[in-house]
Amino acid sequence: MPHIIGTAGHIDHGKTSLIKALTGQETDRLKEEQERGISIDLGFAHFDLPNGERVGVVDVPGHERFIRNMLAGAHGIDLVLFTVAADDGVMPQSEEHLDFLHLLGLTRGIFVITKADIVDPARVAEVHEEIEILTLDTTLEGAPIIPVSSVTGLGLERLRQAIAEQLTSYERPPLPGYFRLPVDRAFVMKGHGVVVTGTALAGSLREGDTVRILPGGEETRVRGIQVHGQSVASAHWGQRVAINLAGLEKRDLARGDVVCHPKLTLTTQRFDALVEIRPGAKREVENHERVRVHLGTAEVIGKVIMLDGREVLAPRSTAFCQIVLEEPVVTLRGDRFILRNQTAQGTLGGGEVLHPFAQRHRRSESGVCDRLSELRTTDLLQACRAYLEAQSEFAAPLEEIYQGVNAREEEAAAILAQEPEILPLPTASHPEAYSVMSKWRTLTAEVTRFLTAFHQGTPLARGMDMESLRSQLTFSFAPKIFRAVTEKLVAEGIAVREESTLRLPSHTVKLNENEQGLAGRVEKLLHDAGFTPPDLNEIESKLATPRKTLLDLLAVLETRQKVVKVATELYFDGAVMDKAKTALLAHLSAHEEITAAGFRDLLGVSRKTAIPLLEYFDRTGLTLRVGDVRKLRKR
Repeated sequence: MPHIIGTAGHIDHGKTSLIKALTGQETDRLKEEQERGISIDLGFAHFDLPNGERVGVVDVPGHERFIRNMLAGAHGIDLVLFTVAADDGVMPQSEEHLDFLHLLGLTRGIFVITKADIVDPARVAEVHEEIEILTLDTTLEGAPIIPVSSVTGLGLERLRQAIAEQLTSYERPPLPGYFRLPVDRAFVMKGHGVVVTGTALAGSLREGDTVRILPGGEETRVRGIQVHGQSVASAHWGQRVAINLAGLEKRDLARGDVVCHPKLTLTTQRFDALVEIRPGAKREVENHERVRVHLGTAEVIGKVIMLDGREVLAPRSTAFCQIVLEEPVVTLRGDRFILRNQTAQGTLGGGEVLHPFAQRHRRSESGVCDRLSELRTTDLLQACRAYLEAQSEFAAPLEEIYQGVNAREEEAAAILAQEPEILPLPTASHPEAYSVMSKWRTLTAEVTRFLTAFHQGTPLARGMDMESLRSQLTFSFAPKIFRAVTEKLVAEGIAVREESTLRLPSHTVKLNENEQGLAGRVEKLLHDAGFTPPDLNEIESKLATPRKTLLDLLAVLETRQKVVKVATELYFDGAVMDKAKTALLAHLSAHEEITAAGFRDLLGVSRKTAIPLLEYFDRTGLTLRVGDVRKLRKR
């Protein structure tokens, strides 16, 4: 399997010299680096193991002013060579670099006491003890410690053997999901065009493949691939890769961009994570504090929001937090990140991304931390369930789910299809989105409760307006999903749909004696008016009845086909409406068409009444408007 070796340690503690002694390659590629004798940006080399495997080497700068460059190269490392100079010993920057490695989850390393030829054995023993103390309670506690000299060769062979032992015995499982390569360098090669380099985090890539550049979203084609300076047909996770991209300008790419599979489309400016504050922070981190977030090769300003009610997070403590960023980034579940203070003068902590596409959490929201804890699982099914539970939306499309849990589309689809607690919408055979049965149970209880209250408060209304119901539910819905949910509520007998309303199956409208009397008066008023009925204002005035009561009664009469609603405030008696329809059909049978004026004269009404009637007949499919005339709609 491919491996990457990285370096870490204080400035002038011999990282670059050590790599040159081990590989024979100079990683200080910039003229300024060679003149000043310090590493400013990332350097690259390769190291050959005894079994013939070629291992990539990333040499990172140690100076505090170039921490951002160091962090850009620290992701994707399998083994770190951590240098501590024998004369200086452990320095403040040593502690910060170790915090980086701990927070990034690195578990394999070798501490190299450099410049061992210029001190006596007693001093080497002192530095050895300093390193052991430094690594306590970190992921690198107990790592081998080897004194070396890049000048005399002291300890180099022993170090080579230790590197081989660490890597040949280490089988890192491939990370899930699609190909991703955070860009650490982008440059133009004469005759070839734009080239980007980075460490592939997951997946594989072949020459000729289409890739996406995020966060921008551009798609381009892979013209060529190199690994360790050699052209190859394909590259895989865990390798240092150079990719020649077609059709792009260098200005379109920068450190922090990600070259990835086209199936990856989403970026984020808000993610939920488990955050750890390191002892080296030496102070509490406040709720809503602004920080610098280092994620992959990106560096973005953001703020930390604590999700468990705390106002401060002390050193040596962990908490579930939301990170809100000023710019979009590419991140998926399981990614590691570093938090530094806003002025970039010190490291505060870091953590693990759990929900990459989180929504804003309300203070009153319960169960957030429990759901995030479930997202730490390595079980894909559990992760899918936890992800769907964490969404404020009732359901999520497959595209969002597989990216949210960091899986391939076909893996997520297969596992969602086999789990009975997953709810596909609109149907299992044609799923467009997924929810969980726990949400469905919550939803059906809410719908029943809201409809019951509505029927009790408005007994004459045939049902509750669906949009009104939707606005009151706990979950939010995309319009298409709400239609699917409504159909499922009806199919399962939980509700009955009548046009744009929903009611409980048990609900029936019953008029009491007073209401029956008022309904009769309304019917008589409309019937006696014939083709010129009063509008709602006139009915309200004549019957001295409140508008709401009147509308409820008219809705009941409409259900019983006693009246017909022609326009917003215009109702006709049912029998009168039948006469109007009969007259119109007779005219169209004889003359094929009719104008608005002709219809007005046919019924002996004003244009104010004739136009709404004709529009009603158009709307209900009886007639078709063609220019200024109406014709009988063909069936």
